[in-house]
Amino acid sequence: MSGPTGSRRPTRRGDLPPAGPRRPSDSASAVLRAVLDHGPIARSSVARVTRLSAATVSGVVSSLLDRGLVREAPEAAGRPGIGRPHVPLDIETEAVAVVGAHIAVPRITTALLDLRGRVIAQRQDPHRERDPASVLAALGAGVSALRHEHGGRRRIIGLGLATGGWVNTADGTVVEHPLLGWRNVPVGAPLAQTTGLPVRIDSNSRALLRAEQLFGGVATRARDSAVHLFVGNVVDVAFAVGGVVHQGPRSAAGAVAHLPVEGCTELCSCGRVGCLQAAVSERAFVRRALAGGLIARPDITSLVEVARRGDGAAVALLQERARLVGRAAGLLLDLFDPEVLVVSEAGANRLPACLEVLRAEAAACSDTRADMTRTVHPTSFPDHVLAVAGAAVALDQVYVAPPERYEQLRAS
Repeated sequence: MSGPTGSRRPTRRGDLPPAGPRRPSDSASAVLRAVLDHGPIARSSVARVTRLSAATVSGVVSSLLDRGLVREAPEAAGRPGIGRPHVPLDIETEAVAVVGAHIAVPRITTALLDLRGRVIAQRQDPHRERDPASVLAALGAGVSALRHEHGGRRRIIGLGLATGGWVNTADGTVVEHPLLGWRNVPVGAPLAQTTGLPVRIDSNSRALLRAEQLFGGVATRARDSAVHLFVGNVVDVAFAVGGVVHQGPRSAAGAVAHLPVEGCTELCSCGRVGCLQAAVSERAFVRRALAGGLIARPDITSLVEVARRGDGAAVALLQERARLVGRAAGLLLDLFDPEVLVVSEAGANRLPACLEVLRAEAAACSDTRADMTRTVHPTSFPDHVLAVAGAAVALDQVYVAPPERYEQLRAS
């Protein structure tokens, strides 16, 4: 229970701020987040965690049960005692799902995820063409196939899309994606029309930061103060303060692709040399790995797998990339002084040696004196980064504003 006015008890993992409800959706969001963090959890415990009255919690839970977002979990109840049994609540993971989609430079990833952010099924389709109409048509076909093959009796309640470049979440537009050659491409509305689903889109890093806040291994700390650095063919950053991921007035926050990197001779898409994105892009390192005979297929996953098998040249190449990323991480630590900095980069995600190199370089380049082991972390989703990125855009909306009516849970 809360103490006197102006006081607050120490928070535990997943506790929500002690803010009173202003709208019904506020209460629904608070309750749903409490069940996500603590479930299976009793209604009385939900009331304690959310600081809502028992009557409010009872009404909200009834609504969430009707919407199919939570379920009663009698298997998690304790031994029966005197009086009415308390049946815990848990997130409904069997009857509903969201679709996550990601548009990368070489391919489209589509996946089906449950409401706890766990991947049910995933597919990847290389681009045949990269013009917007072809890519969106292929994405729509992939979503349809995924739902047909793996949706079963699940209700699909939304589609989230993540991609690189400048993404305007408010109007569902990819403002600029230089590596794909896209400018001012409407994405949300065409996909909603094609799939019949509510669609939200966002950038790689903002999407993955929201995933960390919802389901990640450092979720509680990431909700307070966090930076996410995404390093693929595209490089971008997201930051959050007080649980809010910053968008910027033009949805352009996090553009770090053209930060200067000393000694880099790679030509950037902007026409200059020495840009961070050109220096650390997957394409640059895959090209070098192919030229050195380290890999046979042109993708970063092949290079990581060769390095994991102990190939010294592959390890050295990925450690070189980790140093460059570490320099950027050090700059971000000085700029934001976050509680946590999460890095999504193929080598650091899967190779402890690369993560250590990255942390050491960040420490050498930063004046924050932060404990890098506690502060700098690899992604919590190393096996499904792109699938989770897309789905997190939809799942964040579910937990911020749960669908108000059962009719909005569209049948698959």
